[in-house]
Amino acid sequence: MKNVEDVGSCVNRSDSVVHILSLDVGTTTIRAHVYDGEVKIVGTGSRKIQLLYPHPGWVEMDEELIWQQAQDVIKDAIAEAGLTANDISCIGLTTQRNTFITWDKETGKTFHRFITWQDLRACDYVKKWNESYTMKAFNGGSKMLYYMTRKARFLAASALRFKSAQVTMRLKWMIDNTESLRKRLAEKQVMFANIDTYLLWQLTGHKIWATDYSCASTTGLYDPYQMEWSTVVSGVVGVPLHILPPIKDTSGFFGECVPDLFGAPIPITAIVADQQSAMFGQCCFNVGDVKCTMGTGTFIDCNTGNKPHTSVAGLYPLIGWKMGDECIYLSEGYASDTGRCLEWARSVGLFEKVEETEQIATSLGDSGGVYFVPAFSGLQMPVNDDKASSLMIGLTLETTREYMIRAILDSLCYRFELLYETVLRETNTPLSPLIKCDGGVCNNGFLVQMVSNLTGRKIDRPQHMDMTSLGAAFLAGLAIGIWKDKSELISIRRTERLFEPQPDQTSQAKGFYRDWLKALERSKEWYATGKS
Repeated sequence: MKNVEDVGSCVNRSDSVVHILSLDVGTTTIRAHVYDGEVKIVGTGSRKIQLLYPHPGWVEMDEELIWQQAQDVIKDAIAEAGLTANDISCIGLTTQRNTFITWDKETGKTFHRFITWQDLRACDYVKKWNESYTMKAFNGGSKMLYYMTRKARFLAASALRFKSAQVTMRLKWMIDNTESLRKRLAEKQVMFANIDTYLLWQLTGHKIWATDYSCASTTGLYDPYQMEWSTVVSGVVGVPLHILPPIKDTSGFFGECVPDLFGAPIPITAIVADQQSAMFGQCCFNVGDVKCTMGTGTFIDCNTGNKPHTSVAGLYPLIGWKMGDECIYLSEGYASDTGRCLEWARSVGLFEKVEETEQIATSLGDSGGVYFVPAFSGLQMPVNDDKASSLMIGLTLETTREYMIRAILDSLCYRFELLYETVLRETNTPLSPLIKCDGGVCNNGFLVQMVSNLTGRKIDRPQHMDMTSLGAAFLAGLAIGIWKDKSELISIRRTERLFEPQPDQTSQAKGFYRDWLKALERSKEWYATGKS
């Protein structure tokens, strides 16, 4: 098998021949971009991801369709660029996180479809385990060990809580409720994969089963302090480590696409989780750098340097990327429902095109006393309530659809502010006065300006909004020497617009935010007895 040096030696660094393909599997769209040597997109392919809802709260994807769509978008991007597979220097792969599948090691037959990160089938498991005597003993014992040793990993363990968006409880639910999976697990004949591992397995002709540190660190099954799959979590919940793939550096040689797929072997030289990829694409390389992504969900990530951040409010310590001796950690908070709220509002007829919403919101001084809580998937950190419900309150006979639209946009900004306050409170790292934003929702200038007003920070919106794809391309290119180091990437990222806080609007925005927090309280524990 080739190593990175072998692959890099075959690449001509002149702009005329360097082409990097980035494959990005998001929650709503799967796309491929071909970048030239100046990091301009010269070819694109995309498909809409079809989410399946077999039961209320369950969210799945068909694995065969995802695999077919991945092949299709790669072929489309190469064709639109007027190239062949021989012209592609390398592939960077970035995917949504914690959407997993399992299959039989001997037969290759899957035990179930992809169970997505938005799936809530295990929310009762999460609640039961977090309130169990087992977890109380575990948390208490960890707290005692922290007092004795002052090691951060024990402080983190003392506040450990399972979350629905992580793999742990959904995987346990699948094991408990799938007899064939349980049987083969006992026989050590089960292979686990998130989307990145599954696509790598398929692209390499079932030769390479692996993941990277960024993807592994999000699962809830990984110990970021020990830099390995967690023997503790495995032992507590009964998920055996032998089903989990080997972990490799984020930027490096993973394998080659089999020639039959695209006409020639293409080296895969980066695998990275989507939010970490966006962080890298934004060039948030310094401690304290902050990135906000607003797409399907809202994610705030802070670079905490070479040590994991220990949180007691649910900010999860992640590995941003690992390249050789460099391992960068992030502190992350997220809210699941952002773009989904806009899609819902469009589907019920509040507007026809999402582009309309900026002008509508800007034309109003406020939301007319209407407040919306975005909680179709519950409320994540720092609330951590899977039973919360979306809510619209303050409706009167004078309420128009325009006020409802404004309330929805406002709520997305308030939700970010709640996350940002948590980061400020919990992170000992001094944060940059500048927040870099990306994601499709950030195309709405009204929304970005309001985030600036609420946080009191400048918001940097880039020219290239698809930072997730760009980050994967950067990491893939670094692996084969297209760029010597990260410093060469900083000049590539360009600002499209800089939003600054408007002092005359900040006080009013903060007042409305405090009222929204009251609405948030009313949305909690709505589904306390389960959804009907």
